[in-house]
Amino acid sequence: MAVNIPGLIAVIVFYILILATGIWASRKSKKEEKKCTGNKSEVAMVGGRNMTLWVGIFTVTATWVGGGYIMGTAELVYDPSKGLLWVHGLVAFAFNLFVGGFFFAKPMRERNYVTMIDPFQLRYGNAWTIVLCIPAILSEVFWSACTLAALGGTMKIILDIAPYQSILISASVAILYTLLGGLYSVAYTDVIQLILIVVSLWLCVPFLMLNPTSTDIVNTAVNKVYQAPWLGKIDLVDLWRWLDDFFLLALSGICYQCFYQRLLAAASSAQAQKMCYVAGVLCFFLGFPSVLIGAVAASTDWNQTSYGLPSPYEKGEAGVIMPIALQHLCPIYISIAGIGAIAAVVMSSMDSTLLSSSSMFTHNIYKKIIRKKASDRELMWVIKIAVLFFGVLSMCLAMTTSSVYGLMFMSEELIYCTIFPQLVSVLFIPVSNGYGSVVGYLVGVTLRLLGGDSFFNIPPVIHYPGCTLIDGGYVQLFPFKTLSMLLSLLTIVAVSCLTSLLFKRGLLPEKWDIFDANKKTDVILKDVILKESDKETELSPINNEDQA
Repeated sequence: MAVNIPGLIAVIVFYILILATGIWASRKSKKEEKKCTGNKSEVAMVGGRNMTLWVGIFTVTATWVGGGYIMGTAELVYDPSKGLLWVHGLVAFAFNLFVGGFFFAKPMRERNYVTMIDPFQLRYGNAWTIVLCIPAILSEVFWSACTLAALGGTMKIILDIAPYQSILISASVAILYTLLGGLYSVAYTDVIQLILIVVSLWLCVPFLMLNPTSTDIVNTAVNKVYQAPWLGKIDLVDLWRWLDDFFLLALSGICYQCFYQRLLAAASSAQAQKMCYVAGVLCFFLGFPSVLIGAVAASTDWNQTSYGLPSPYEKGEAGVIMPIALQHLCPIYISIAGIGAIAAVVMSSMDSTLLSSSSMFTHNIYKKIIRKKASDRELMWVIKIAVLFFGVLSMCLAMTTSSVYGLMFMSEELIYCTIFPQLVSVLFIPVSNGYGSVVGYLVGVTLRLLGGDSFFNIPPVIHYPGCTLIDGGYVQLFPFKTLSMLLSLLTIVAVSCLTSLLFKRGLLPEKWDIFDANKKTDVILKDVILKESDKETELSPINNEDQA
């Protein structure tokens, strides 16, 4: 198969459009630096906290509607062993944004945090913050690598170019416009990308559904024609595992910095909440084209297409069913539009994760630990170097290994079992302290690892109820991930109460209190005085007891 020249030209035009938007947004960023009272590094990370509502809605939606969501939804619907009922993302992502908006947006935005790590650093100190930063940063990097790897496979199928070429070009474009304008470049390119996603996917759907090789999807939803019904089913024995995976997706997204980067850029906490609610509705409906594409693929007689037999599922290519369907069931000019949509969802996720990981490293590690008196100019350079470093790292992972997908899922599970209970406790449980945080973290990580992992062929040490040997590997049917998360949260509260009591009553000497468990303070960052000079940021702690 020769290189698809028209498709390649279309992709190049798309990348030029995105890059031009990023350059324009970088100029807007420079203008905003003069308006806001904060410094340049703050504008790069949180956009001067004056992002408009509609831009905020677009960028939050585009961040969630990424390559995993669009392509993963189509894959699950098409997979005869799963089906639509196993597509958690449609409801879970919407639930995620509603929960984040209702519970987390207001306290985070009102306290003017710069990253989601700030409350941990202010309460627990710098040393423990580094440990909490590691899974948070790595999860962003793995997410970027996975979306890039998915794009490489897509371009190979539709354009017949080597995966590393599309990975290199896409990563370079995303890195470049993120370097130029920070959050403004990311946000405004998200607007273009989201529009392209909506228009391109809905343009492809009618051609897919009307192609002569596919049967009516209403019939194949409940009847076996070419494969099992695409509606799928949930057996009673799988119900707990289904719920476990649902809550994993629904709650782990709250622990990503790319989520808070948008909320903290809003003009107010009320606006941040509105962004979440509207984006949640949009995420749900934007999954519909993927559902229809997966349903059409499940209703197709592949022997009558240019793809032939065996089917994509039998060849082990269910993961790239969307580009396969676009390539073999649509006219060439329509499949090119689909390429733009897939490239858009990948880049909308990658630029977000690059800026998020760089912000956490620069603000919470470099500025607060390594170079406390770093100038604003120096911090801007650190952000750029971090964007470049994490971008290259993601690109290398996408090119060199196929286990990145597993690493990302493992990272999400670790975040769910560790960072989520940590975030809940630091924001909503005043008694929580560093001792409870450390022990709760260890409990969550240990219980998750002892439950085993099928992707890495790690056998479980703890066999929870319903643990079954399937095809030579153990499968945990018990919701052990959610159990690990809950036990981690309970441990944080219990150990925090115990240590506070021991220090308060003098049963342990005060000199041993390295986390200041006996001094309950709630440092609110809206009292931080941000100066454009090289002076160190001043903090004004407010005692909880005084507030009471």
